[in-house]
Amino acid sequence: MSIPLHVRAQAAAVRAAFALPRPLRRLIAGAPIRRDGQELALDAQLLLRLMRIAGTRLVLDGKVDASRAALDLGRHMVSGPVIEPVAAREIRIPVEYGELPATLYTPEGLAAPSGLLVFFHGGGWVLGSRTSHDNTARFLARRAGVRVLSVEYRRAPEHVFPAAVEDALAAFDHAHANAAALGADPERIAVGGDSAGGNLAAVTAQLATARGGPAPAFQLLLYPATDASRHSRSRELFADGFFLTGEQMDWFTDHYAPTGVDRSDPRLSPLLAGDLAGLPPAYIATAGFDPLRDEGEAYAKALTEAGVKVTLSRRADLIHGYANFLGIGHRFREATTEAADALRTALSG
Repeated sequence: MSIPLHVRAQAAAVRAAFALPRPLRRLIAGAPIRRDGQELALDAQLLLRLMRIAGTRLVLDGKVDASRAALDLGRHMVSGPVIEPVAAREIRIPVEYGELPATLYTPEGLAAPSGLLVFFHGGGWVLGSRTSHDNTARFLARRAGVRVLSVEYRRAPEHVFPAAVEDALAAFDHAHANAAALGADPERIAVGGDSAGGNLAAVTAQLATARGGPAPAFQLLLYPATDASRHSRSRELFADGFFLTGEQMDWFTDHYAPTGVDRSDPRLSPLLAGDLAGLPPAYIATAGFDPLRDEGEAYAKALTEAGVKVTLSRRADLIHGYANFLGIGHRFREATTEAADALRTALSG
């Protein structure tokens, strides 16, 4: 797909701004922002300032299709050049309603069988796609030295809860049953994702473990949504001005879990599951200036109390979505590198 001229111009302007000397970047970004004992990284503050200048929003006037298209195009401004050498192959996962599309990413020179990450993109269960998260998947594959199976699960409002959950579990089952064909070791298959994708990964790990039989070896949860039943303190502290807003979170949840859905269902709110014992080890990353921060950390605490091995990493100076901002500044890539290294270690065999 060709990149529209205005998108290329905006991308060039963003790169130019991030290439300026630090004093000029600070001048554009404004005085340091401090909240809840944290100081926002200059990279994050500059990005937010540029987004305000450009009028960039995550959700465009509540319009689903327009917002999806804008997110897929907007990646060109923040995700950087396509990460190579990483091969991408289309996969079709049989499901009872037809086929579930996915992309298998394989770093050049990676021997088989290798570890495999079944990856679920973020976007509030409404936005996001394999396209919007292409470079994130490539980065994780190359940095961690694993294959990544990025899944195009069904999105709301066309398909409400629990459709995405059903697709996520089906994708993991397919990966395990067809590990050899995918070049993977069935004993080294992880699930992971960012935001809503982190939610789906956590739920998949719970469901697979509870039923017995094949279960993920590891969970990679980047700023996951874990409790749709209530508002946390961070949800109130960072409800506006830090990329993901409280209003947008309501919009996402209302589309995915409309009236009539029990929002305390653990398949929607994995933090509320009764028994977390026996789940696979987890790396959970949160961002300090993220409305989802506290529920991600509450999930890490609950897992730890259940005897699950957990690494919790709060990136106190960052905002929601940082794993998609790999092409600008340094802090976003640094934080995502830590996550990829945790995945590498977990699946090293």
